Amino acid sequence: MDLILWRHAEAVDGLPDIKRELTRKGHKQARDIAAWLTPRLPGSVSVVTSPAERALQTAAAFTRDFVVNGSIAPGASAQAVLEAAGWPATGDPVLLVGHQPALGEAAAMLLTGKPLPWSIKKGAIWWFRRRARDGHVQVVLRAVMSPELLG
Repeated sequence: MDLILWRHAEAVDGLPDIKRELTRKGHKQARDIAAWLTPRLPGSVSVVTSPAERALQTAAAFTRDFVVNGSIAPGASAQAVLEAAGWPATGDPVLLVGHQPALGEAAAMLLTGKPLPWSIKKGAIWWFRRRARDGHVQVVLRAVMSPELLG
């Protein structure tokens, strides 16, 4: 299983938090990452997003075919993120658009087994793969990509 954690792109400040939209820079960040992901992901990828407007807009830069999951709204836990993605049981790749600190903690859980306070930059992706080698299950970090590296 591949799991791509995508932090929403840059958003405006304000309240209510759930209604915050992407800035002009945020829209560009989302488009740049989507353009990088598109040729690398199979058509069978499932996209799961938080119901927050900034996450919906980030996901929409990649596809209009996504599932909104309220359990990964702002304030979610790392465990909720992994459960929403179906990790590790789902066979097809999952692209999950969400928020800090849950995404960083989920990334840490995948690599260390502990929900450490790791930071994922706005608009960036962390791509993980679960595989079996010599009878052992491994989690491999395939890629980390930030919008700043793309343009």
